[in-house]
Amino acid sequence: MGRLRVFSGRELCRLLTQHGFQQVRQRGSHVVMQKRTGATTVTVPVPLHDEIRVGTLQSIIRQSGLPRELFEH
Repeated sequence: MGRLRVFSGRELCRLLTQHGFQQVRQRGSHVVMQKRTGATTVTVPVPLHDEIRVGTLQSIIRQSGLPRELFEH
């Protein structure tokens, strides 16, 4: 496993959008991204901070179901 990149909230939203997620709403500094696949919907909240903390990024990776390699250097 490689090291995770440092993402801003906007960069993370852009990456999720490229992989099928859509922004469904925003409240304050948090955006909710969703991806509908068949009968299920994957929902991922993303904070619009300048730098996403490592634990938060790991949680977003886990919730999104995307491969970790997309988020590494």
